[in-house]
Amino acid sequence: MIKKNQATAQSTLGILAGSGRLPLQILEICQSTGRDVFVLAFENSADVGAISHVPHAVVRLGAVGEAIGHLRAANVDEVVMAGGIRRPNFSSLRPDRMGTKLLARMGGAFFSGDDALLKAIVSFLEEEGFKVIGSDDVMGGLIAPEGALGRIRPDQQAKNDIAKGLKVAKTLGELDVGQAVIVEHGYVLGVEAAEGTDALIDRCAKLRREQKGGVLVKACKPSQEKRVDLPSIGPDTVEKMHRAGFAGIAVEAQSSLILDKENVIRKADELGLFVIGVTQ
Repeated sequence: MIKKNQATAQSTLGILAGSGRLPLQILEICQSTGRDVFVLAFENSADVGAISHVPHAVVRLGAVGEAIGHLRAANVDEVVMAGGIRRPNFSSLRPDRMGTKLLARMGGAFFSGDDALLKAIVSFLEEEGFKVIGSDDVMGGLIAPEGALGRIRPDQQAKNDIAKGLKVAKTLGELDVGQAVIVEHGYVLGVEAAEGTDALIDRCAKLRREQKGGVLVKACKPSQEKRVDLPSIGPDTVEKMHRAGFAGIAVEAQSSLILDKENVIRKADELGLFVIGVTQ
């Protein structure tokens, strides 16, 4: 097995890119600081057009050997996993030789929750000689602080809903199910599963009972691999919650990501929603 040398502060960073804003924000930060990057974009997930101006390759999920080959050819030492990837049906994965090896190592993790699967992938990458880092290691300002981020504050009912939402989210996390829940006046409207946060908001919008109420709560799973898949929100989350008629968003402080924080705060203040970092 080929092993890479110890990573340095300015080594080439490999961005394993899925969907959403995060891969592009990491890329922008690297470009602004002059760090060399190589983007490994996953087919049918990443915005390939947005990364066409930097060294990159597009691979399908099952082509693990090809992906590792691209990273090594680009002299990548450190990798960061960023963005969402829809888990394919096993029959459509079509793994190559190394992909088959990885699947054999995963065993039941492939069919279980995201946390178990991501832990297996991180372990595999490390055994292949790459240092896996978190997106917050690249973008230090992403981690959610404790307290309100804008002018709007939750009222007492919202605080009660947040407390209940945290308990429910942590229970979900123990089962490796999801990271988010929406609670309105003590009533759990819905919990996140495979569909993701946006679909959860859409589903719960139809169940909302109050004129203005309801809180989205996102929390880290108790045994989560914190270098990948931390709970996150961004400006789009704020807009979507506003359109659905909900009152605000709470994320677990120091264990969640806030993408494009300045815009999150601006939009929340403009739209009259609270955004707050909380602890149990």
